[in-house]
Amino acid sequence: MDEKILKAMFEPKRFLLLRLMAERTYCVRALALKSYLSEPAVSQHLKVLREAGLVYGVKKGYYTHYGLDTQAFNAVIEELIEIRDTKRKPCDGPFYGCAESEYLRCKSYVAPENREKNN
Repeated sequence: MDEKILKAMFEPKRFLLLRLMAERTYCVRALALKSYLSEPAVSQHLKVLREAGLVYGVKKGYYTHYGLDTQAFNAVIEELIEIRDTKRKPCDGPFYGCAESEYLRCKSYVAPENREKNN
């Protein structure tokens, strides 16, 4: 997943704009009124979201209406699901202080009294 997408999505004010645009398309003025942000702030946030490929704009007369790019969101969701469903592997080395090593007593755990001292 592109870092630009993550930075764009998870900034709280941009996330609010995304939530609003999930319902329908909006112009900058309507997004500003609904989000309690200034119009210039909304424009700047939309610029970041557009550059990340998460929203699109459609000219309707004088105004541009912005909406979510559902294909981009589906790609993000698929990647997040892939991360969620990845099978965890046990740790494979003597990681001193590793919670999994100490508490689960995995094969790589080395008790403090058996650790080599560095002189």
